[in-house]
Amino acid sequence: MRRPLALLLVTASALAIAACSGGAKTSADAQAALSVTSTSGSAGGVAAGGTGASPLASDAAASGGDASHAAPSSAAGAGSTGPGSTDPSTVASPAGSISGRPLAGKVIVLDPGHQYGSQFHLRQINKKVDAGGFKKACNTTGTATDSGYPESAFTMAVANYTKKKLEALGAKVYLTRPRESSSLWGPCIDARGRAGGKYNADAVVSIHGDGEPAGLHGFFVIRPALKMGWTDDIFASSKKLATAIHSGLRAAGLANANYVGGDGYDVRGDLGTLNWESKPVVMIEMGNMRNGTDAQHMKAARWQRDVYAQGIVNGLVTFLG
Repeated sequence: MRRPLALLLVTASALAIAACSGGAKTSADAQAALSVTSTSGSAGGVAAGGTGASPLASDAAASGGDASHAAPSSAAGAGSTGPGSTDPSTVASPAGSISGRPLAGKVIVLDPGHQYGSQFHLRQINKKVDAGGFKKACNTTGTATDSGYPESAFTMAVANYTKKKLEALGAKVYLTRPRESSSLWGPCIDARGRAGGKYNADAVVSIHGDGEPAGLHGFFVIRPALKMGWTDDIFASSKKLATAIHSGLRAAGLANANYVGGDGYDVRGDLGTLNWESKPVVMIEMGNMRNGTDAQHMKAARWQRDVYAQGIVNGLVTFLG
């Protein structure tokens, strides 16, 4: 989430607005090893900090979409599908016309924010970790739409679509969590922030949805602030990555947020997921899940695949090309 909120004590059925943050580059990882999914598509074990509970018998579908919400109309000349947004059927996709494997040899880490099961493991996610010279909660539960569609489901869906597209272009892709599950929690923000270095990634993209008042809408890209000893090694490259990702999402049809300055960018020094990273990194708030139009788009598989995921791919192709 945009604002660094203290973790709210919630019941198992409540979803709080999350504070996306992380911990210190040089200290030992305080939690279990980071679980990932690589290009093979197989789940790399359970998420960090699991308590021994078995995974769901049936995990969320890869798309994570809500079938009750129709995808945007593909009819020619369709009207606007939301404030400043564009029907994905009318948008030319820069990456869609790319031939060959321009990302061959590139390594990319995707961080689908939060985890559904975190709401059932409040003791674990309330544990304080180093977020960049200061302490913050291991993680938070994330936000949700007014109808209850979780941020964690959205981010996992977009990450899976993005991974598939990137692999088709030759990249090797790692995810910071293997799947959407009610039995898993984490990983903590400091572990997420170390993933790029662990896999010697060329770029890291953390995917989120915002939870602001309903009148706010649109996306913005967050890059790390300059923090000596933490982000000074990635400050310039992350700024370039932010520009490329922003342009890619705009080309895919998304509108800049009408808040946080209105230009589609933000700079944060309080997010441990960014502070911990040793590779170029950005965090994206893809839309406001409390805004009706953004929420409808974020629940639709077509938007997840053809707009949000495609926009990330567009930006990474530009940055790594």
